[in-house]
Amino acid sequence: MEVCQWTKPKGHKLVFNALMNLTRPKAELVLENALLRQQLIVLQRQVKRPALTWSDRVLMVLLASKLRRWKEPLMVVQPDTLLRWHRELFRWVWRRKSKAKGRRGREPLTAEDVALIRRLAKENRNWGAERIRGELLKLGKMVSKSTIQKYMAEVRKAGSSKLTWATFLRNHRAQLWACDSLQAYDVLFQAIFVFVPIELGSRRVVLMGVTRNPTDEWTAQQLREATPFGEGPRYLIRDNDSKYGDSFGRVTAGIEILRTHYRAPKANAICERFLGSLRRECLDYFLILNECSLHRIVTEYESYFNHAR
Repeated sequence: MEVCQWTKPKGHKLVFNALMNLTRPKAELVLENALLRQQLIVLQRQVKRPALTWSDRVLMVLLASKLRRWKEPLMVVQPDTLLRWHRELFRWVWRRKSKAKGRRGREPLTAEDVALIRRLAKENRNWGAERIRGELLKLGKMVSKSTIQKYMAEVRKAGSSKLTWATFLRNHRAQLWACDSLQAYDVLFQAIFVFVPIELGSRRVVLMGVTRNPTDEWTAQQLREATPFGEGPRYLIRDNDSKYGDSFGRVTAGIEILRTHYRAPKANAICERFLGSLRRECLDYFLILNECSLHRIVTEYESYFNHAR
């Protein structure tokens, strides 16, 4: 009966017994402790480990924290288990303190602030939590780094946080142009080239130039006609063709050139798709006689694509 009371003690009885033990001789306490230990050893041989309540765990942690050699008296549980209880108790105490501090501290984020954090994280893939926190501080919004990281994880996929090509195109599509050339053939199987610059934001075809010899000077003149009075894009996507030479570079002095990689058609997907549509929907149904006939055909398709389609 005494062993059961010791393994499942009640708070007031334990305190009362501890006070009574102060008046007892030390030799008697040592013998009683040895008797209790022997009974615990016998119980361990016959029954399973007793179920301990939350109050039992807290009490054992507190008692063990006051003993220098606390591992030796442990009979019911392992030392690692008691250490785990101590860590859980530590986290529970500080979690309650943090919640109480949070209730007294800053106000919760509004839906507009959460939407702003998600937008910054989605449109700026190379920004970390500290950078977004600094941008919010400029707006007078104080948000912790952990809170920003929580909402960043909702909009960013696992992997690299670098700015992807698709994100760059989506963010700067109003300032982006792309250009490429399409090779066609007349009735005598002579090559004729069509130069096409296109706006990525509106998908509008700016110009269609036709020639049999697409030199650097001719390509530069086509771009000059497509950007009168200095009105042009901020970025221009092009491939690494030799027709983009020094003359073309002088025309694009105020434009940042973005060269696509070799064998990467998806890098200039919008322009490539338009050229495919031009070939499949238009040029495959006509016999091209010369440059003038090709220019008339592609000009009509340009009007159809920009206005009627």
